[in-house]
Amino acid sequence: QVQLVQSGGGLVQPGGSLRLACAALRMILSEFWQYAMEWHRQAPGHQRELVASITPDTSTNYADSVKGRFTISKDNTKKKVFLQMNNLKPEDTAVYYCAFVRGANEKHWGQGTQVTVSS
Repeated sequence: QVQLVQSGGGLVQPGGSLRLACAALRMILSEFWQYAMEWHRQAPGHQRELVASITPDTSTNYADSVKGRFTISKDNTKKKVFLQMNNLKPEDTAVYYCAFVRGANEKHWGQGTQVTVSS
């Protein structure tokens, strides 16, 4: 059973930065390498949207709304994926979720963490 535990998040002023982390517990390294990883977010009254993704070979993709501001990365030895968020805007306020994806039918979610951008 894949268990993902998120950390980071909180309240930040517009223009500020936050770093989210997502750790895979009880996962062996060779298994970690097989997963693509994603960060999604869901704002009140909105559907969950994909923000950033990273493939096993470390290719990355970003939603247009966060390009140039957010960076997804992973640390294979620590079995963690990160989302560095810079120049945050009020519209980035949402609950952020990490996800590990393998194949067409396997997807595991983190517990979610609140990010609030407000002055």
